[in-house]
Amino acid sequence: MGVRFLLREIAERGFRAPNGLLAELDGAKGLRVAVEDLFGEQAAIQRCQWHKRENVLSYLSKRHQAIWTRKIEAAYRHRVYADAKRALRRLVRELALVNESAARSLEEGLEETLTLHRLGLFPELRVSFRTTNLIDSVMPQREDKTAKVDQWRTSDQKLRWCGAALLAVEKRFRRVKGYKHQPLLVNALKAKMNATTEAGA
Repeated sequence: MGVRFLLREIAERGFRAPNGLLAELDGAKGLRVAVEDLFGEQAAIQRCQWHKRENVLSYLSKRHQAIWTRKIEAAYRHRVYADAKRALRRLVRELALVNESAARSLEEGLEETLTLHRLGLFPELRVSFRTTNLIDSVMPQREDKTAKVDQWRTSDQKLRWCGAALLAVEKRFRRVKGYKHQPLLVNALKAKMNATTEAGA
């Protein structure tokens, strides 16, 4: 409910994505549903490859984790969508012989972890956009500014503190790696939207 309210409020403040948008998500189902409810086919969802890998590893014993970290990372490093998907599907079958739950975890939402590949932009944007690290790194920095505030008097005060903390953190932001290729992302999202519209016509 909170995520839907936040996204709806952002839309009411004027945010629009007529040509599509790339939504980088960690796999939380509530967040995915909220994005789809508000943006529908406009949103190209890129599931975080780091979270996917860690979810898979959580089912494995420590002696298996290092080798499967390397295998999964090698599969995702393929530059071409078809090659990456083929490598990951092969790992699902191989992993099923080791741990069925880990195999199902890798298989779940696998297609959405390959959205950048499918858009043809994985080599250009993978450093900053294949994981949610860009977003995740902001939260600890914001907490550093607000952690010692333990008496919130009103909800408005919470918003002001969080807003002030984010403005302070913003000064340390750096450009995302691959930012010069963002026009390619805009064009790829437009093409996806046009293809979806034509398919629905």
